[in-house]
Amino acid sequence: MAGPMDRIMDGLDIETFLICGSEEEGRRLAIQLVTEWGFQDVDIVFVQFQGPGVRVRIRAYVHRSGDVYGWLKPGPEKEVVV
Repeated sequence: MAGPMDRIMDGLDIETFLICGSEEEGRRLAIQLVTEWGFQDVDIVFVQFQGPGVRVRIRAYVHRSGDVYGWLKPGPEKEVVV
């Protein structure tokens, strides 16, 4: 049975607030966070330095346009339970 990661169409967006000293440090920490989770293809979608850190939205790509999408792969027939 396919897991949730196989059903993601393109990417996973993560938004958080990171405590840091500058916008650049926040960007670096955000990318480090998602790469430690195993994602290699990431973009910073939004970043705003305010007070003690940054509000940041990171997109971790599971599939880019033209990739072989997990949800298109043929899988075992599913039994319908009524």
